[in-house]
Amino acid sequence: MFVRNLRQLLLTSPVRGRCIMGVDPGYKHGCKLAIISPTSQILHTDVVYLHKHGKDREAEKIRHLLKLHSCYTVVIGNGSACRETEAFFAELIANQYFRPLDVVYCITNEAGASIYSVSPEATKEMPDLDPNLRSAVSIARRVQDPLAELVKIDPKHIGIGTYQHDVSQALLKAALASVVEECVSFVGVDINICSETLMRHIAGLNAGRAKNIIEWREKNGPFINREQLKKVKGVGPTSFQQCAGFIRINPENLRNTCSGSQPYGEATSTEESTSKASSKKSKAATSSSAPKFNPLDQTCIHPESYDTTVRFLLQIGGKLEDIGKPEMKLKVDCAIQQQGLEQFAQVLNTPTPTLQIIIDGLTQPQGFDIRQDFEKPAFKRGIVSMDDLTVGAVLTGRVENTALFGAFVDIGVGTSGLIHKKYITEAKLPQDKRRRSLALGPGERVEVRVLNVDPGRGRIGLDLLRVLK
Repeated sequence: MFVRNLRQLLLTSPVRGRCIMGVDPGYKHGCKLAIISPTSQILHTDVVYLHKHGKDREAEKIRHLLKLHSCYTVVIGNGSACRETEAFFAELIANQYFRPLDVVYCITNEAGASIYSVSPEATKEMPDLDPNLRSAVSIARRVQDPLAELVKIDPKHIGIGTYQHDVSQALLKAALASVVEECVSFVGVDINICSETLMRHIAGLNAGRAKNIIEWREKNGPFINREQLKKVKGVGPTSFQQCAGFIRINPENLRNTCSGSQPYGEATSTEESTSKASSKKSKAATSSSAPKFNPLDQTCIHPESYDTTVRFLLQIGGKLEDIGKPEMKLKVDCAIQQQGLEQFAQVLNTPTPTLQIIIDGLTQPQGFDIRQDFEKPAFKRGIVSMDDLTVGAVLTGRVENTALFGAFVDIGVGTSGLIHKKYITEAKLPQDKRRRSLALGPGERVEVRVLNVDPGRGRIGLDLLRVLK
């Protein structure tokens, strides 16, 4: 259950293309703020005192920062003073204080943020930043890219699962490490912008190889193609074979980071685009020239399949330059419809699953993220309290955690409600979830009915109606 919860949490859909303000709430020492760019760069950090005198002055400061950075997304940690901080922002939003910005906010689990903020990884990543402000940066990044941020924290500190101290610690550590590597490999990483911590979880890499890759990148500039990984100390043929398929080179990020000394260019011919099929003679001929970008390096296609990919493109009349474009998808769909997937696989002398991966890589849009259709953070503009709840009310919420006895659901009132396991029946679950024990995991959206409310003890009983898509 711990592994399943962690997997679902790591695969939460990222919030791309936005500046985000992370807020680490607090009373005496104030609320720590951090604004990060769409590429996770720190734009501004500050401390505001929202729960003392001078709220108007602090509200004006926040409005100025949001407008200055065109930021309309606020992420609040769920620690001390969370409810008061949420009420502060909700009131300003209700009064249209941030116009013309349409500001929304969400609450995220900040478990482990304080531990991470004083860790060696955080010190290395943000050496000039106060540890209290580092936690606000981590909170913002957890929503922007949950996988990239949460892998920096020991899974046992993320706040999921139960009874973690009652099981074999060696088995738990191995199982959690395995699921982190599985998720990182499943999603893939952009080698030119990912952190060393994220990189070491890629299959075939370890802490030493990840460090060498970062050092090579800092010395020589961004990677232009996957083949350059072979120049990194410690990345031999076996390591390259294991990791290459999980590494991406996003052309947009490459254009933004590529230096003038190392020109960025497109592959000029089909032969240049196939790393496996290139002969020793062609390698010697091109070794002295500047490296060229290979369009296939931005896809999930493994370099071992590049030769097959090029032969497939010749069969359907496609071009490497059209990868991810509508015209490529149209050509692939027409070809498969006419000849059939298995028939194509026989002609190309390749397994059908491999051909399917090739087709996926050619037709997925540029910058495609497999998590984009997974569970997303719930943004809102207002709040309700526990006093507003009535027995029988039907609400939507998001699963925060699951245990053997049931699932805890955030319904937006500051206290999670419990769906007891007796209310989680097969009849209420989608077909694809009925085989899983308990069937619910962190991040899933559900429709529930309030069974009972106990404000004194802070308890809410819920009945599961259905799982929302």
